[in-house]
Amino acid sequence: MWFVVIAAVLVAAGLVIHSAKPAWYAKLWYPMNYSAAINREAGATGLDPALIAALIWRESDFEPASESHRGAVGLTQVLPSTAREIAAAHNAPVGRAADLADPEVNIAFGAWYLRQLIDRNNGSVEDGLAAYNAGAGNLTKWKQQALASGHTFRVPEDIPFPETKAYVEDILDAWSIYRRTYGDQLNPPT
Repeated sequence: MWFVVIAAVLVAAGLVIHSAKPAWYAKLWYPMNYSAAINREAGATGLDPALIAALIWRESDFEPASESHRGAVGLTQVLPSTAREIAAAHNAPVGRAADLADPEVNIAFGAWYLRQLIDRNNGSVEDGLAAYNAGAGNLTKWKQQALASGHTFRVPEDIPFPETKAYVEDILDAWSIYRRTYGDQLNPPT
Protein backbone atom coordinates (compact mmCIF):
# COMPACT_ATOMS: atom_id res chain seq x y z
CA MET A 1 0.00 0.00 0.00
CA TRP A 2 2.71 2.50 0.96
CA PHE A 3 4.57 1.59 -2.19
CA VAL A 4 1.61 2.73 -4.32
CA VAL A 5 1.35 6.02 -2.40
CA ILE A 6 5.08 6.70 -2.70
CA ALA A 7 5.03 5.84 -6.41
CA ALA A 8 2.07 8.16 -6.97
CA VAL A 9 3.81 11.00 -5.13
CA LEU A 10 7.00 10.48 -7.16
CA VAL A 11 5.07 10.45 -10.44
CA ALA A 12 3.20 13.62 -9.46
CA ALA A 13 6.46 15.32 -8.43
CA GLY A 14 8.05 14.28 -11.70
CA LEU A 15 5.17 15.76 -13.71
CA VAL A 16 5.40 19.05 -11.80
CA ILE A 17 9.15 19.24 -12.39
CA HIS A 18 8.77 18.34 -16.06
CA SER A 19 6.12 20.99 -16.69
CA ALA A 20 7.99 23.69 -14.72
CA LYS A 21 11.37 22.80 -16.25
CA PRO A 22 13.60 24.47 -13.64
CA ALA A 23 17.07 25.32 -14.97
CA TRP A 24 18.79 22.26 -13.48
CA TYR A 25 16.19 20.00 -15.12
CA ALA A 26 16.09 21.87 -18.42
CA LYS A 27 19.86 21.47 -18.77
CA LEU A 28 19.36 17.69 -18.81
CA TRP A 29 17.07 17.90 -21.86
CA TYR A 30 18.24 21.07 -23.60
CA PRO A 31 22.03 21.02 -24.03
CA MET A 32 24.08 24.10 -24.77
CA ASN A 33 27.35 24.38 -26.67
CA TYR A 34 28.93 26.88 -29.06
CA SER A 35 27.59 29.90 -27.15
CA ALA A 36 30.34 32.17 -28.52
CA ALA A 37 29.43 31.33 -32.12
CA ILE A 38 25.71 31.57 -31.38
CA ASN A 39 26.13 35.01 -29.76
CA ARG A 40 28.32 36.21 -32.64
CA GLU A 41 25.78 35.13 -35.27
CA ALA A 42 22.91 36.54 -33.21
CA GLY A 43 24.69 39.88 -33.32
CA ALA A 44 25.29 39.57 -37.06
CA THR A 45 21.68 38.64 -37.85
CA GLY A 46 19.75 40.45 -35.15
CA LEU A 47 18.21 37.18 -33.95
CA ASP A 48 17.83 36.22 -30.32
CA PRO A 49 20.65 33.76 -29.54
CA ALA A 50 18.15 31.66 -27.59
CA LEU A 51 16.20 31.21 -30.84
CA ILE A 52 19.36 30.07 -32.64
CA ALA A 53 20.10 27.67 -29.77
CA ALA A 54 16.55 26.29 -29.95
CA LEU A 55 16.93 25.81 -33.72
CA ILE A 56 20.19 23.91 -33.21
CA TRP A 57 18.62 21.80 -30.46
CA ARG A 58 15.69 20.81 -32.70
CA GLU A 59 17.78 20.26 -35.80
CA SER A 60 20.74 18.32 -34.36
CA ASP A 61 20.61 18.24 -30.55
CA PHE A 62 23.95 20.07 -30.73
CA GLU A 63 25.61 17.16 -32.54
CA PRO A 64 27.92 18.75 -35.16
CA ALA A 65 28.25 15.54 -37.21
CA SER A 66 24.48 15.25 -37.74
CA GLU A 67 23.27 14.53 -41.24
CA SER A 68 19.66 14.14 -42.29
CA HIS A 69 18.27 11.54 -44.65
CA ARG A 70 17.92 14.37 -47.20
CA GLY A 71 21.59 15.33 -46.87
CA ALA A 72 21.28 18.37 -44.58
CA VAL A 73 24.49 18.82 -42.63
CA GLY A 74 25.63 19.93 -39.21
CA LEU A 75 24.21 21.75 -36.24
CA THR A 76 21.61 23.76 -38.15
CA GLN A 77 21.02 21.08 -40.81
CA VAL A 78 21.68 23.16 -43.90
CA LEU A 79 21.53 21.42 -47.28
CA PRO A 80 24.75 21.76 -49.30
CA SER A 81 22.75 23.25 -52.19
CA THR A 82 21.30 25.88 -49.81
CA ALA A 83 24.80 26.55 -48.45
CA ARG A 84 26.03 27.27 -51.98
CA GLU A 85 23.17 29.74 -52.49
CA ILE A 86 23.95 31.38 -49.14
CA ALA A 87 27.67 31.65 -49.96
CA ALA A 88 26.83 33.32 -53.29
CA ALA A 89 24.59 35.98 -51.71
CA HIS A 90 25.88 39.56 -51.67
CA ASN A 91 25.64 39.77 -47.86
CA ALA A 92 26.71 36.19 -47.14
CA PRO A 93 28.11 35.21 -43.76
CA VAL A 94 31.79 34.44 -43.41
CA GLY A 95 32.62 30.91 -44.51
CA ARG A 96 32.55 28.64 -47.49
CA ALA A 97 29.78 26.23 -48.42
CA ALA A 98 32.40 23.49 -48.61
CA ASP A 99 33.06 24.00 -44.88
CA LEU A 100 29.47 23.36 -43.80
CA ALA A 101 30.60 20.58 -41.44
CA ASP A 102 32.53 23.19 -39.40
CA PRO A 103 30.23 24.20 -36.50
CA GLU A 104 31.21 27.88 -36.78
CA VAL A 105 30.36 28.03 -40.49
CA ASN A 106 27.23 25.94 -40.02
CA ILE A 107 25.86 28.20 -37.28
CA ALA A 108 26.65 31.27 -39.41
CA PHE A 109 24.88 29.83 -42.46
CA GLY A 110 21.88 28.53 -40.51
CA ALA A 111 21.36 31.79 -38.62
CA TRP A 112 21.76 33.85 -41.81
CA TYR A 113 19.27 31.63 -43.65
CA LEU A 114 16.71 31.79 -40.85
CA ARG A 115 17.04 35.60 -40.78
CA GLN A 116 16.38 35.73 -44.54
CA LEU A 117 13.29 33.53 -44.21
CA ILE A 118 11.94 35.65 -41.35
CA ASP A 119 12.54 38.84 -43.32
CA ARG A 120 10.80 37.41 -46.41
CA ASN A 121 7.79 36.71 -44.22
CA ASN A 122 7.25 40.19 -42.78
CA GLY A 123 9.29 39.46 -39.66
CA SER A 124 7.29 36.40 -38.65
CA VAL A 125 9.52 33.98 -36.73
CA GLU A 126 6.82 31.31 -36.96
CA ASP A 127 6.58 31.60 -40.75
CA GLY A 128 10.38 31.67 -41.04
CA LEU A 129 10.66 28.47 -39.02
CA ALA A 130 7.97 26.77 -41.11
CA ALA A 131 9.87 27.72 -44.28
CA TYR A 132 13.18 26.55 -42.74
CA ASN A 133 11.69 23.11 -42.19
CA ALA A 134 9.30 22.60 -45.10
CA GLY A 135 10.74 24.98 -47.70
CA ALA A 136 9.75 28.45 -48.80
CA GLY A 137 7.68 27.04 -51.67
CA ASN A 138 5.48 25.03 -49.35
CA LEU A 139 4.98 28.03 -47.07
CA THR A 140 3.92 30.16 -50.05
CA LYS A 141 1.45 27.47 -51.12
CA TRP A 142 -0.01 27.23 -47.59
CA LYS A 143 -0.42 31.00 -47.40
CA GLN A 144 -2.25 30.99 -50.74
CA GLN A 145 -4.52 28.18 -49.56
CA ALA A 146 -5.33 30.10 -46.38
CA LEU A 147 -6.19 33.22 -48.38
CA ALA A 148 -8.36 31.16 -50.74
CA SER A 149 -10.20 29.92 -47.63
CA GLY A 150 -10.84 33.51 -46.59
CA HIS A 151 -8.29 34.00 -43.82
CA THR A 152 -4.67 34.86 -43.29
CA PHE A 153 -2.17 32.07 -42.69
CA ARG A 154 -2.00 30.92 -39.06
CA VAL A 155 0.75 28.93 -37.40
CA PRO A 156 0.38 26.12 -36.50
CA GLU A 157 -3.27 25.68 -37.55
CA ASP A 158 -2.71 26.06 -41.30
CA ILE A 159 0.41 23.91 -41.55
CA PRO A 160 -0.69 20.62 -43.13
CA PHE A 161 2.59 18.75 -42.46
CA PRO A 162 2.52 17.24 -38.94
CA GLU A 163 6.34 17.24 -38.87
CA THR A 164 6.53 20.97 -39.66
CA LYS A 165 3.74 21.80 -37.21
CA ALA A 166 5.60 19.95 -34.42
CA TYR A 167 8.91 21.48 -35.53
CA VAL A 168 7.66 25.05 -35.19
CA GLU A 169 5.94 24.36 -31.87
CA ASP A 170 9.04 22.60 -30.49
CA ILE A 171 11.35 25.48 -31.38
CA LEU A 172 8.99 28.12 -30.02
CA ASP A 173 8.74 26.20 -26.73
CA ALA A 174 12.50 25.59 -26.58
CA TRP A 175 13.23 29.26 -27.35
CA SER A 176 11.80 30.38 -24.02
CA ILE A 177 13.47 27.48 -22.22
CA TYR A 178 16.87 28.41 -23.68
CA ARG A 179 16.31 32.08 -22.80
CA ARG A 180 15.38 31.23 -19.21
CA THR A 181 17.96 28.46 -18.68
CA TYR A 182 20.99 29.93 -20.45
CA GLY A 183 20.28 33.65 -20.26
CA ASP A 184 23.65 34.21 -18.62
CA GLN A 185 25.42 32.67 -21.65
CA LEU A 186 23.19 33.94 -24.47
CA ASN A 187 23.39 37.68 -24.95
CA PRO A 188 20.63 39.16 -27.13
CA PRO A 189 21.84 41.62 -29.77
CA THR A 190 21.46 45.27 -28.86
